[in-house]
Amino acid sequence: MRDRSTCVKPAEGSGDGGTVLFDVWLVAKSVLALLDEALAGSGLGAEEFAIYSLLAGGDGVSPTDLARWMSAPGTTVSSQVKRMQARGHVRRVAHPDDRRSYRLELTGAGRDAWARAGQRFLPVLQRVEDGLPTPAEQVRATLRELRAAVETVRGASAGSAAGTVAGEE
Repeated sequence: MRDRSTCVKPAEGSGDGGTVLFDVWLVAKSVLALLDEALAGSGLGAEEFAIYSLLAGGDGVSPTDLARWMSAPGTTVSSQVKRMQARGHVRRVAHPDDRRSYRLELTGAGRDAWARAGQRFLPVLQRVEDGLPTPAEQVRATLRELRAAVETVRGASAGSAAGTVAGEE
């Protein structure tokens, strides 16, 4: 039987996470730190800028879709939305297909805040993309495949967890 304590340990002196999942976690932490530094003084942090970017690119997003996009619980999304509303950066509009729900849209002030933060973001993005050994679109395609694999496992885990609970009743 394989020793579980060695299956996630990085190689001696490697400085990496030792697995795809830990390597991605390390990259995610590094990216958040880089973006928080780049966006300092803009009024938006890395996660907020990501949400504003999503909202700026479309016709609004429902809280449920935002939670799914962020892979975050509804309570996290609710807190984020309340902060954005308090700043006057987001408004609720009636959902065109579901009268019980609503969509979130950036206000003019929200778009201005996003644009100001974007001026700090774009040079950093360019420097990172310039440093990649492969084209950015190829890296993004691989990351989309990784996310799909992770979400598939999450979905299967949620289903099996629900099945276990139901089976124990």
